[in-house]
Amino acid sequence: MGNFKEIYLAGGCFWGVEKFFKMAPGVIETSVGYANGQTLDTNYDILKMTDHVEAVYIKYDEDIISLNQLLDYYFSIIDPTSINRQGLDEGRQYRTGIYYVDKEESHTIKEKIENEQNKYSREIQVEVRPLKHYILAEEYHQNYLDKNPNGYCHIDLESAVKIFGKNKDIRQS
Repeated sequence: MGNFKEIYLAGGCFWGVEKFFKMAPGVIETSVGYANGQTLDTNYDILKMTDHVEAVYIKYDEDIISLNQLLDYYFSIIDPTSINRQGLDEGRQYRTGIYYVDKEESHTIKEKIENEQNKYSREIQVEVRPLKHYILAEEYHQNYLDKNPNGYCHIDLESAVKIFGKNKDIRQS
């Protein structure tokens, strides 16, 4: 039946983050949206005013992939020491963050960040907070890189084939 869990990850522009995680084994569902802003409603045009972050909802089967493995993948695609910037995208909506719904997972997340910190001389800047709210992004943002294969992406999606195995075709995820 599956042991389903959810996590929300922010790592710059949500198009590439979603595409990347859709390829991960054990990921059941994804969507892109806006998390943890100052208001209960927002849209792409007013994110600077509402202070939401572009985030990806990930539903996964813990019997296939652990939260720890998902976080390993997450740290492989972000610069965790960067503040409000990933790739060419700059601004608070592009900050990095891990937003959890299960309070028990906060320990795993904090432990992962402590371990990751050993790899960097600068301090890790990834926000770790409980999810306050998540607003689904406009339809044209959902599965954007599937609809627009040549669209902008700050993540090297070709590397996902190496990470997830050759049986995952990035064009058909």
